[in-house]
Amino acid sequence: MKRVLTTLSLCLVAGAAIADEVYRSEKHEFRVEVIADSLRFPWALAFLPNGDYLVSQRPGILSRVGADGSVSDIDGVPEVAVTGQGGLLDVALDPDFADNRQIYLCYAAGDFAGHGTELARATLAGERLEDLEVLFVAEPKVHGGRHFGCRIVFDAGHVYLSLGDRGDMANGQDLGTHHAGVIRLGRDGGVPHDNPFVDRDGARPELFTLGNRNPQGMTRHPRTGVIWEIEHGPQGGDELNIIEAGANYGWPVVTHGVQYGSGAPIGEGTSKEGMADPVHVWVPSIAPSGMAFYEGDAFPGWRDSLFVGALKFRLLVRLEMNGDEVVAEERMLQDELGRIRDVRVGPDGFVYLLTDADPGLLVRLVPAG
Repeated sequence: MKRVLTTLSLCLVAGAAIADEVYRSEKHEFRVEVIADSLRFPWALAFLPNGDYLVSQRPGILSRVGADGSVSDIDGVPEVAVTGQGGLLDVALDPDFADNRQIYLCYAAGDFAGHGTELARATLAGERLEDLEVLFVAEPKVHGGRHFGCRIVFDAGHVYLSLGDRGDMANGQDLGTHHAGVIRLGRDGGVPHDNPFVDRDGARPELFTLGNRNPQGMTRHPRTGVIWEIEHGPQGGDELNIIEAGANYGWPVVTHGVQYGSGAPIGEGTSKEGMADPVHVWVPSIAPSGMAFYEGDAFPGWRDSLFVGALKFRLLVRLEMNGDEVVAEERMLQDELGRIRDVRVGPDGFVYLLTDADPGLLVRLVPAG
């Protein structure tokens, strides 16, 4: 991506007026507007019907951000384990939020005996969470602070949750653990009778997929309803996948990545019969996190694109899609904002980003002019 004007890095002017800074992508010129600049390692963003934003922050903080940039913290957040990559992670509104005021939170929890990913539901009542109930606890809890996954997606009647392998390759092909896969639940936490492994001896009935190393991005296509997932590879081999019931995505039997440090191969190669191949792979890794399909009106040239936040190279990736095929990749905003943790498309058609820092930013991309 090419800059139209020479500007200072946003890290030096966070929170200041930057309306005159114009960036050029392959399809659009745009500006970056800072909404909030004092967040603490923000992880996920949700849009409230009144125009406010809910932002989860890894140290265990859930905040309401006003359109004017004001930040107020929400009481009643569950106790989280802030360890390594863990903490308060995803936040999502129930599809019927306008009627029931319910939100879902994904977070790391536990104590000296071990930690794991949990999913809870609560009612947002003003500046407080009420009637909190834990719907799911990933088992077994283990030591270490890596690979919690933790993205939440809904379809009609179900909630999906991505789970990482918790730093242990052996979990990738083990149906006896919740780790390294996507689970599917009823919105009340119950197990759907048609989950693919529900009748298999020794398998966790909540599992919907297996072989996913550390999926920190997951979203449902706004037009087709298909669920897509993105996951960190080891050294190389970040993957974009379409999530299908019962599919095995291969980790660690097949991967495009290699061992850290030594560069030694992992598993049996990059593909194997009976295991799902990724739609797109990044080598070297970009360390992908949040993702969102663009189908809005504010940027018509970006329609049929998938935006992905990259932590490693501190940039925003735009994948141009033709159905389920990636036909082009554009890299934007490299080193302008920092590590991009979450990407969302707002009801206004603007693209919203969170940066993984303390202080972290909530910004939006708006058309220039």
